[in-house]
Amino acid sequence: MLLGASAFPYEAFAKGDARKITILHTNDQHSRIEPFPMDGGKYQGLGGFAQRAVLLNEIRSLEKNVLLLDSGDVFQGTPYFNKFGGELEFKLMSEMKYDAATLGNHDFDAGVNGFVKQLPHASFPFLNCNYDFTDTAMEGKILPSKTFKFDEVKVGVFGIGIELQGLVPKDLCSGVRYNDPIANANKMAKHLKDELGCDLVICLSHLGYKYDEKKVSDMDLAYQSRNIDLILGGHTHTFFTKPDEFRNADGAKVLVNQVGWAGIYLGRLDFYFEKKQKGILVADFPKLIRET
Repeated sequence: MLLGASAFPYEAFAKGDARKITILHTNDQHSRIEPFPMDGGKYQGLGGFAQRAVLLNEIRSLEKNVLLLDSGDVFQGTPYFNKFGGELEFKLMSEMKYDAATLGNHDFDAGVNGFVKQLPHASFPFLNCNYDFTDTAMEGKILPSKTFKFDEVKVGVFGIGIELQGLVPKDLCSGVRYNDPIANANKMAKHLKDELGCDLVICLSHLGYKYDEKKVSDMDLAYQSRNIDLILGGHTHTFFTKPDEFRNADGAKVLVNQVGWAGIYLGRLDFYFEKKQKGILVADFPKLIRET
């Protein structure tokens, strides 16, 4: 059972009966290698990979079990991408020890072959379970999911992507077939929770938080989901101050979070698990960390 932050398990943690997993996440980095320029703009001095690296080192020096994830659109937005085609982004993310990422629509901006060309620079896997890459250069190079284990707590992570038609020119994503994200997410979450025994199931989504028009969103997924505990979103560049909470198709709680874009914020959620008991004891939401 997932409880509110007010039920923080100080007593259980003090006794050593609770295990803590810290989830850090980004989305829509858009090749923002350096901070925004000091030109009087809204985000001047914010973002940038170097500042994030310092934050990550600080957090890892204090926390034992840290998982670092990204929800897509690593590429496109500054001349660094135009010059290096994504090589720099993947190398820096590898230096920061990202554990997994999913694909955004802009990650196809150099085409399927352009993305594959940069994959050797990524020491972490890309996850997606609703794109079919059969007979493309990406076949066999994208995993549907990955599991991680910390202090006997098993975490399952998988990715889902947005409909590429209308967002990506056909020649750049030729052969990539889009499948129903909600049906595939539920299938993968059931596999992770029931068959692999994951205590925490995380969906890396690049669907977008919500829309006025009829378009599949993270809100839709949350309401219709089963077995997903946390949806880390992207695409709509939505700034959350804390995760939104929904009830899924079974009436269970599911959290949705997103941290804007360009690395201005680093998202953080702390999950606690009680020893000798399945399920999440509590989730705590430290204040968003701004890269200043």
